Amino acid sequence: MTRLPLALTMGDPAGIGPEITAGAWRALREGGTVFAWLGDPACLPASLPVKEIETIEQAASVFSNALPVLPLSLSAPVRAGVPDSANAQTVIDSIARAVGLAKAGVAGGVITNPISKAVLRRGGFPHPGHTEFLAELCHVPGREVMMLASPMLRVVPVTIHVSLREALDTLSEDMIVETGLTTALALKQDFGFDRPRLAVAGLNPHAGEDGMMGREEIDMIIPAIERLRAKGIDVTGPMPPDTMFTESARQKYDAALCMYHDQALIPIKTLDMAHGVNVTLGLPIVRTSPDHGTAFDIAGKEIAEATSLVAALRLASVLSENRLNHKEGLPS
Repeated sequence: MTRLPLALTMGDPAGIGPEITAGAWRALREGGTVFAWLGDPACLPASLPVKEIETIEQAASVFSNALPVLPLSLSAPVRAGVPDSANAQTVIDSIARAVGLAKAGVAGGVITNPISKAVLRRGGFPHPGHTEFLAELCHVPGREVMMLASPMLRVVPVTIHVSLREALDTLSEDMIVETGLTTALALKQDFGFDRPRLAVAGLNPHAGEDGMMGREEIDMIIPAIERLRAKGIDVTGPMPPDTMFTESARQKYDAALCMYHDQALIPIKTLDMAHGVNVTLGLPIVRTSPDHGTAFDIAGKEIAEATSLVAALRLASVLSENRLNHKEGLPS
């Protein structure tokens, strides 16, 4: 586990973020994964023991007895399940402050509670989502890569939050190569693989069937694979997307590079929705998040499961320690 406390953002306070934060603290309070929550304590469950702290370094000393909170103030009262864009700025401030702590080296990583993109957009947030905002805060816009990881599978979509039509129009050989290089580096420095193995999905049925069902594999994907191999990456493909996620196929690679959002996310959410974690690669900091949304429809009903958030916190702790060890030349 990481030597540094982790920074957990507030997320949308009207969603299930406060409930799963409470659940995660109860699950981890004696488990070695220390985190501080950045938000307004007023929106946390009343039964949760809370301790406001001034610096994240104080989190470890109180964590076993209470949830450490770096307090922020919301602009409007919170009603569970009823999001309010008046609180958008505080949600944004929570993310920015968490990133600042990680960049300063006093937090081991950032874990983000779910946000509502629509609510934040009404509050003036210009970004498509967390990932792009984090890249801007870290001064690496355009280099961010999204991975979904679970004990059963790791997937990386080359194109992310765009329509399928736009994904097909913007996918390129260079994008595949850049995403592959970022993924291979993250698997090495964060996940501890000495020689990461990548599998690249085809775009078309049967991976194009030698051009009979599309030429993207021949014209774009195979050249990208050859360039990755020339850079020393262990990569196979293009693999037919309908067979590369079987149990036996998954044993042959450490991460799957997919051409568009749903090609990557459908298999991992089908296989292991509860333990899936969103990891942002290509940043100078560690960032994870649970693989689900705000769930406004069940917020406040005390039925939200904290399983994915617990997995995100635990994975961030491991990734943070691995990255520190990698920098220091120590084994992961």
